[in-house]
Amino acid sequence: MTFFPFASVGLGKQRPALVLIDTGDADIILAVITGKTHRSAHDVTLADWQQAGLLFPSTVRVHKVLTKEKRTIVGKLGKVTDPDLRTIRTKVHRLWNSL
Repeated sequence: MTFFPFASVGLGKQRPALVLIDTGDADIILAVITGKTHRSAHDVTLADWQQAGLLFPSTVRVHKVLTKEKRTIVGKLGKVTDPDLRTIRTKVHRLWNSL
């Protein structure tokens, strides 16, 4: 869990996030996880959300990313399953290859 700011204002909220990249330094790159339904071609609805430690059906928004210091992370909820991870990786590759 970490604090994600809203893009339109300085406010934000505490929410779960998926670690996309951890290169071993003090920072990590996260993708937001939301309880809102699939809204974008870059969203991944987690099939195994309960196994990931989430409280309700959730969507990873791979185009909503944030770099955070590891020390600001509140805790670890769980881990996405391999099938969900494969889907997330495919979406990330498609997104970055579309540039």
